[in-house]
Amino acid sequence: MPVRNLIIGTIALVNFIIISFGLIFTSNWFWLLIIPFPMLLIAVYHTIQTKHAILKNYPLVGYFRFFFESIRPEMRQYFWESDTDGRPFSRRQRSIVYQRAKNERETVAFGMQSDPNAIGNEWVAHSVFPCHINNHDLRTTVGNSQCKQPYSLSVFNISAMSYGALSKTAITALNKGAGLQNFAHNTGEGGISEYHVNGGDLIWQVGTGYFGCRNEDGKFDDKLFEEKSNRPYVKMIELKLSQGAKPGHGGILPAAKNTPEIAAIRHVIPGTDVMSPPAHSAFTTPEEMMLFIQHMRDLSNGKPIGFKICIGDKQEFIDICHAMQITQIVPDFISIDGSEGGTGAAPLEFTDNLGMPLYDALTFVTKTLIAFGLKKHIKILVSSRIVTGFDLLKAIALGADACYSARGMMFALGCIQALKCNEDVCPVGVATQKPNLYKGLDVENKYVRVAQFHRNTLRATVEIMEACGFKTLNDVSADKFFRKVDNRTTMSFEEIYFGSEGKLINSHTDFAPKVFN
Repeated sequence: MPVRNLIIGTIALVNFIIISFGLIFTSNWFWLLIIPFPMLLIAVYHTIQTKHAILKNYPLVGYFRFFFESIRPEMRQYFWESDTDGRPFSRRQRSIVYQRAKNERETVAFGMQSDPNAIGNEWVAHSVFPCHINNHDLRTTVGNSQCKQPYSLSVFNISAMSYGALSKTAITALNKGAGLQNFAHNTGEGGISEYHVNGGDLIWQVGTGYFGCRNEDGKFDDKLFEEKSNRPYVKMIELKLSQGAKPGHGGILPAAKNTPEIAAIRHVIPGTDVMSPPAHSAFTTPEEMMLFIQHMRDLSNGKPIGFKICIGDKQEFIDICHAMQITQIVPDFISIDGSEGGTGAAPLEFTDNLGMPLYDALTFVTKTLIAFGLKKHIKILVSSRIVTGFDLLKAIALGADACYSARGMMFALGCIQALKCNEDVCPVGVATQKPNLYKGLDVENKYVRVAQFHRNTLRATVEIMEACGFKTLNDVSADKFFRKVDNRTTMSFEEIYFGSEGKLINSHTDFAPKVFN
């Protein structure tokens, strides 16, 4: 007998028994059917529906499968996941951000939980002669000889997250936190909103959709860009070519998040899915891209201009470097996003199978810039899973000058890694446009946590530097960082990523770009 017939027969028998005994013993017998009779109707309905095979074969019982499937992420995170197993961030990583953001005790007891002999384990060599560093405000100056307004950038900053992907309260708290601790806040490609203007310095990201500086046809608008780029709180401009979580795809703003307010900021139609084009319309070749960068530099009155890229085809980046030499136009910075970077919404294949991981991309870009004699003129910014001081120093050892953090800053706001960023139902009000949810995020409390997370992370970075004898960021070197590559072998980052090329140095050749007046 098919299971569905057994289920329906059992429920029908229960209804028959209730009716029979009800007619004999009580006049209000029909109240006893308030649960079993609807269950019978639902069970019978599922024998004729064709959408769900499980419910057709297992009426009612099949709902248990859907229920347990719906709470599986929460059950895994709260009950079965260990402190080191979570993805994309473990509970241990999330906890250190929460502790630093709240200014709470961040020490651990009883020794390390990870396996020091596990393949992939990383560590840095300390010194028996530690040093002392007075200045914990680690910074680098962005702006080469072609830049009129160089900017002193913190080595740890808020990565690109648009208003629209994040709520107004989240953006406000991030910007106020950046202002309190004097570090930079990348706007994301969604444009500059009023929530971005709360005391923090901005890195204005301009993507393929040119949101905030586009005309009715979606093309780049010189006048809009000139007006906004010259605002005093805009310190740098980042031209987005691609991002790690969905390289070559363009950003996605679901219709549910595209409110009239957000549409007005982006100059798009409200209530529609907004898809950024995969490619820019303002240029199509590396040489044209350099000319466009100089055009943006001119319109912004000489502010630092750079571009963001997830490395894919290596030859294309080499061609971009060739274009710098041909045109004599050199960007002030390059932002490298690894394929492990996060986003609110992306196709699975793009997230899992496209783009180069951060360390491989960073070392490739570093070596290429050195080979072209460009490294001393271009600062490298990086992003992708950077939340601790050790993460910062690993990136700097491989050639980075400064780092971004997106998800780390979200954790500081209270993100619990619910993995619902693309559903507009973020339970803590960070990645949603629903008032009943984002109003739960208290700006006055959270912006202080953002600032404290930044301050305490830099403090931890300095403590590691002191333990290793790194007196300045220039002393942080790849030969002092190590990784277990197999059961018997440990190699330094220098050996893994630079091989026989030797120590990472600032420049092998001296390329001197002309200065634009």
